[in-house]
Amino acid sequence: MKIRSILKPFGELDTKLKDKGIKFLKLVLILITVYMFFLGLFFTVDDLFNGMLAEWFVKSFIESYYIKGGITVEKLNWVSLRHFLFISASIVIAIWTVSIFFTVLICRKRAESDVIRKTGKYVKDYMESEKNADDIFPEGYADLAFQMAELKSRMRSNEQLIRDEATRKNDLIAYLAHDLKTPLTSIIGYMTLLEEAPEMPAEQKAKYVSISLKKAIRLESLINEFFEITRYNLNELALEKETFDLSYMLMQLTDEFYPILKENNNTVRLDAESGLKIYADPDRLARVFNNILKNAVAYSYSGTEITVTAKKENNKITVAFANRGKTIPAQKLQSIFEKFFRLDEARATNTGGAGLGLAIAQEIVELHGGTITAQSENEITVFTVTLMQPSQNLNK
Repeated sequence: MKIRSILKPFGELDTKLKDKGIKFLKLVLILITVYMFFLGLFFTVDDLFNGMLAEWFVKSFIESYYIKGGITVEKLNWVSLRHFLFISASIVIAIWTVSIFFTVLICRKRAESDVIRKTGKYVKDYMESEKNADDIFPEGYADLAFQMAELKSRMRSNEQLIRDEATRKNDLIAYLAHDLKTPLTSIIGYMTLLEEAPEMPAEQKAKYVSISLKKAIRLESLINEFFEITRYNLNELALEKETFDLSYMLMQLTDEFYPILKENNNTVRLDAESGLKIYADPDRLARVFNNILKNAVAYSYSGTEITVTAKKENNKITVAFANRGKTIPAQKLQSIFEKFFRLDEARATNTGGAGLGLAIAQEIVELHGGTITAQSENEITVFTVTLMQPSQNLNK
């Protein structure tokens, strides 16, 4: 074993020398082959043209001298030959270089086309199959495989969201269609009674008319929800910003909600500094606050207070709506801003909407570059709208 270990370096050296010797012999054989090829080509062409090449060579590069005694001496003109060889070699090298360049260019184009074709096939096979990316993409495509896996995952997630949204929308339409029958049946029933009993006591007649009116108002609300559903995807939101008094807007909004609040025996308390300026779209922002406050009323306990606070910190304005009601489960709280999402309790009340109010509010707030969040714990639910405000716009 020791002898082998000692002789091992010599064996490797011997192998390297043999490899170098083989390479040298190959080079010599290539040069000899090239030389023989051009030599054979020269004589072949010369033979075809009856020695014209030889005569041309003699005339061009052989000079004859006469010396005393009538003797003629021929001598090779090295200057002319070197000049000819230089020009010839330059032309050959130029042609060879151009040929190599275009050959490489064509090969590269073909290689790129092959890569694009193969990549397209791999992508198509992966997107149309249920196999893993590693089973489709070969080695060297690791980055592409990872990106395609992420893209496929996002596409499936988006497809699932679309399916879920369509399911919620269809379920909501089914609920609304069913709910339409109830007030309509009641209205028809009470109107029939009024028509069939004209001598009905005035007190009973007023009662039936009052019930019919409430049912008609509910029917109108349901029809408006249908319009809201069909109008949502056709309505592109565009902002028209201006500087206005946010505290005054919130004061007007809370005053307008007085009839709705009174029905559920709720009150609203506004805590906002006076003269609070904001740069935003007043109509769109009013819709945001209207939707949030309407949601707060719908899910508040009877006889409780809803608080609305607005404050400014540096270049950030925060508006929060807090109400006391059942705690929203965490899994439902994550979906509360999705289109056509409604809490189950809303379907049983006259305040349940189409499930678009908070989705629209979120879209408007995000168009303003802000955020809207919801928290619910210990029977207190808070919706918070945060809007960034460049200082130069507030001074207008």
